[in-house]
Amino acid sequence: MNSFLDLTEDLLSETPLIDMADLWQLLFRFVFNFIVVGIIIHFFYYPKSKRRDYYFTFTLISISVFFLIFLLGSVKLKIGFALGIFAIFGIIRYRTESVPIREMTYLFTITALSVINALSIQVGLTEMLVTNAIFLLVTCLLESERWLKHTSSKLILYDRIQLITPDKREELIADLSARTGLHIQKIEIGHIDFLRDAAFIKVYYESDSRETNTVDHLTKFPKEGE
Repeated sequence: MNSFLDLTEDLLSETPLIDMADLWQLLFRFVFNFIVVGIIIHFFYYPKSKRRDYYFTFTLISISVFFLIFLLGSVKLKIGFALGIFAIFGIIRYRTESVPIREMTYLFTITALSVINALSIQVGLTEMLVTNAIFLLVTCLLESERWLKHTSSKLILYDRIQLITPDKREELIADLSARTGLHIQKIEIGHIDFLRDAAFIKVYYESDSRETNTVDHLTKFPKEGE
């Protein structure tokens, strides 16, 4: 009993209850990371997607990754853990069709920022500010329609396969435009089923909406209850 009390007393004496310097370091970096990630999610990602589920997911993943990296003791362990996170996300991306590439890209970006802001304890404040500013600037430029014109695409199960021959391409585009009401710029013909007189056609069109259509590539109706 005495040995247990002595051990407890030694641990308490060696470990300070509150280290104000480390606490302020943690709070400052957390608030800074939360603001930067919040700007990316709220002002760059959300206006186009309107996906509250991913808004929630990105925010909590950023907080979780930041604290996990920041509170780990060894620098090598932190780096190894960070690389492991990216490997897991890479597996999810290439083995899961339900996560769109845009959402996965934002997930990588937010995770990278959280890791950088948690790891850069030995780096000066100026370098950390510049790094985060570059992330914000590049994301803003890529999301801006002034620099890149967004072209949407949609998969269509088409029934008039007599129009899929190369010599009737203009007639095919005109028929698709008339039936969908879309200003189609380009098409790609995929799988053709002559038994059912149907073919998959991918159409590229200009969209006036800034929002991302999450069902553009849906090729079958969901089952009842899904």
